[in-house]
Amino acid sequence: MKVKAAELGFAACGIARADAAPRSAERLRQWLGEGMHGDMIWMEAREHHRGSPSGLWPEVRSVISLGMSYAPAVDPLALADEGGVGRISVYAQGGDYHDVVKKALKALARWLVTEAAGDLKVFVDTAPVMEKPLAEAAGVGWQGKHTNLVSRSDGSWLFLGAIYTTLDLTPDPPATDTCGSCDACQRACPTDAFPAPYRLDARRCISYLTIEHAGPIPVEFRAAIGNRIYGCDDCLAVCPWNKFAASAAANLAFAPRAELAVPELADLLALDDAGFRQVFAGSPIKRIGRDRMVRNAAIAAGNSGDKALVRPLTKLLSDEGVVVREAAGWALDRLSLS
Repeated sequence: MKVKAAELGFAACGIARADAAPRSAERLRQWLGEGMHGDMIWMEAREHHRGSPSGLWPEVRSVISLGMSYAPAVDPLALADEGGVGRISVYAQGGDYHDVVKKALKALARWLVTEAAGDLKVFVDTAPVMEKPLAEAAGVGWQGKHTNLVSRSDGSWLFLGAIYTTLDLTPDPPATDTCGSCDACQRACPTDAFPAPYRLDARRCISYLTIEHAGPIPVEFRAAIGNRIYGCDDCLAVCPWNKFAASAAANLAFAPRAELAVPELADLLALDDAGFRQVFAGSPIKRIGRDRMVRNAAIAAGNSGDKALVRPLTKLLSDEGVVVREAAGWALDRLSLS
């Protein structure tokens, strides 16, 4: 199966028993109870499904965990000081990983049914599945201090998918946490989103604020956002294990599109709904909608020090979107002081 998975583009494949991550439900319950999920109400709405594989599908016996590499060819932090452009997280600069990973998962599932029968279900990201603890249990990698999966061979750059099956498959040994005393990811976070190693407060995370959060971004985080307009790679990019991740192993579907690798803030500020849909067609960014993207671009513009952005920001003061108008006003005030 692992050979077939590699043929389909997966860089990692491991097997775990369905009950191999017994503490996941408890940890999820504690995290939700502390409100660290912010506005992500869907996390708590399906907590009972998310806590364990059997909570979602009682018949499941084994979990096949798979990872597809999106290791970048260039430093994700390279544009940090480029005020006139926005920074988009590496994972969103190419094709939509949901489509790419799910297509490969379905192909592997079809092969598995042919070879061994059994019932199965495939999942990638949007389902109530705890992909990271299951991937750790299956030996794919371990959850690092930044709470994301870390692989010895692929660093922090893996898209995860899972296949639940009624088959009793031989499990792989679980991964060993080798973060050691390293705290590079903790120190790299611009908004101090890690109250402790292995714990994330999403309400302070730039990825959450720019993607999941629909309202105005809290003022206390805006300067720290810098020119990040969709997600943040800082805690991932500084992980020492990335030195083993080869960009040549990344799926070509995730290669950066030119317009998303170095997007001009002025162009983003001018987007209407139709323009947004055109620019971000086939991208995971499309799901946040035009207003959220322009809101993010306005905040980045306010941090840019670029007075040439005053004109497009001024036009947004009469925008139909409340969050857009508010962010534009803040950005103009900030630029007037720079």
